Amino acid sequence: MYSFSELLGLLVLSEILLLCMAQNNVHYYDFVLKDTNFTKLCATKSILAVNESFPGPVIRVHKGDTVYVNVYNQGTYGVTIHWHGVKQPRNPWSDGPEYITQCPIQAGTNFTYQVLLSSEEGTLFWHAHSDWTRATVHGAFVILPAEGTTYPFPKPDEEQVLVFASWYKEDVMTLMDEALRYGGLTTLSDSYAINGEPGDFYPCSRDTTYRMSVDYGKTYLLRIVNTVQNTDMFFAIADHNLTVVGWDGSYVKPLVCSYIMITPGQTMDVLVTANQSLGHYYMLASPYFDGQADDFDESITSAIFQYNGNYTPPSSPVYPTNIPGFYDIGAAIYYTSHLRSLATPEYPVDVPQTVSTRMYIALSINMMHCPNDSCSGPDGNRLASALNNISFANPSMDILQAYYRNISGYYDTNFPNRPPHVFNFTSEDLLTDNVTLSDQGTRVKVLDYNATVEITFQGTNIMNSGENHPIHLHGFRFYVVGTGTGNFDNETDPLTYNLVDPPEANTVPVPKDGWATIRFIASNPGVWYMHCHFDRHMSWGMDTAFIVKNGGTEDSTLLPPPAYMPPCESDSLYGVRPSNFQKNE
Repeated sequence: MYSFSELLGLLVLSEILLLCMAQNNVHYYDFVLKDTNFTKLCATKSILAVNESFPGPVIRVHKGDTVYVNVYNQGTYGVTIHWHGVKQPRNPWSDGPEYITQCPIQAGTNFTYQVLLSSEEGTLFWHAHSDWTRATVHGAFVILPAEGTTYPFPKPDEEQVLVFASWYKEDVMTLMDEALRYGGLTTLSDSYAINGEPGDFYPCSRDTTYRMSVDYGKTYLLRIVNTVQNTDMFFAIADHNLTVVGWDGSYVKPLVCSYIMITPGQTMDVLVTANQSLGHYYMLASPYFDGQADDFDESITSAIFQYNGNYTPPSSPVYPTNIPGFYDIGAAIYYTSHLRSLATPEYPVDVPQTVSTRMYIALSINMMHCPNDSCSGPDGNRLASALNNISFANPSMDILQAYYRNISGYYDTNFPNRPPHVFNFTSEDLLTDNVTLSDQGTRVKVLDYNATVEITFQGTNIMNSGENHPIHLHGFRFYVVGTGTGNFDNETDPLTYNLVDPPEANTVPVPKDGWATIRFIASNPGVWYMHCHFDRHMSWGMDTAFIVKNGGTEDSTLLPPPAYMPPCESDSLYGVRPSNFQKNE
């Protein structure tokens, strides 16, 4: 028998479904999360996976559709799912980040997400957004053009999803537990993978290398997703040019190149024509690293671009000579600086020309004191990260629920618009001293509805730890109006802004010891998370949230919550014991 609240919820859901079906197509997916055995790198291990697949299933819909995903958690700890790059207009209840918009779906329970698509078109992805479960719980989210329309480029003959991921021999959640418990550096991955397979350059992996079969003369749309945990990646196909046509679910002016650079959290739509001699050609995803104080997995994952036809297979595929080296900062900056929006009547841009809210946010690696210098970081301290010297702490109740129900004590609305101290952020001499100690708190920024927002992210070299940071904003797509090196100059650097055809994205790479400026209109009421998409930095505190207030109409007001939300009864990993980065009430 259903309770009254459950019957009411079903009635409301039915009304929503009828409305959706009258407007656009409605799709239904079942995601069953359970521990599943996989064999990689000569060893078998159990991982949390969706529908027993790694990567998980592809969601394939049309622009403007609605998707319902019922997540059954048959694992051993709480999990949430995020629909990365989907704006979810007025519907943060289904956005997914734990302790921001919901509490975890506890083991043995289920929760149905309502994913509302609007202007997104192209490739996005979905992934777990609790602890480090994203390592194994992820998959592509393909949004085709609206029915009756087509691409703004010649329609490709076929398409192929390519998902980049990290693979760890050890249990990822155990590694996270140890890293956060002792406060030191995180363990590196043991390999990368393309579509779940490490490739030819790892032990016990050659027989399962992913192969993409192609026909000579055909053009293929590659839908590329980088869900690697902590590393930017270069990608290239031997002897084949790439034409980039989309970034983060938005089209760009076609950019012909021999490689791309893609950060965790980014997606790219890329055309490639099979126009070379019949044979086998390596597709490589190789790490890009510009840091100094940290380290990275110095291995390369491969797949094979394999021509169909009657020919003698080569002894080894052709190797790309055009892929940049691990440390090629110039190649990374050159690529990202050449992306532009279409800015056509069919795909217009709406870049705010004036700004009502301006923020300057310093990104830094920091430390927090440990009692008796008992942690594994420098000088016995705990490694942390911060935005404007604030290391974010998860509350015990999600911020959205506290905000909607006007419950005090779970967050503060005093996230600063500027760093507490302004100095030479990119100096080579910023080693361990007092500027590295961050404050911990659950501080958010409140925005008026329809505020025009400009944020300049400033990379820093505090603790000699400057590196590229992929910053992801939930609930919005923003325009990347400018990037540069060194310290941002608020008089001269705005003169270089592109306000005509800047790329539209949800994740922006902030260059090492440099800056990036974004603009957006705060037209989506609710609570929306912003964080570095390196999982270690997010866990250490390089995150915050925006609360966008309601407007004056029904269409500009936050939707009410569904009849059921997962209860906030325990932490997703640690049970009733909070993590080191969870706020005690």
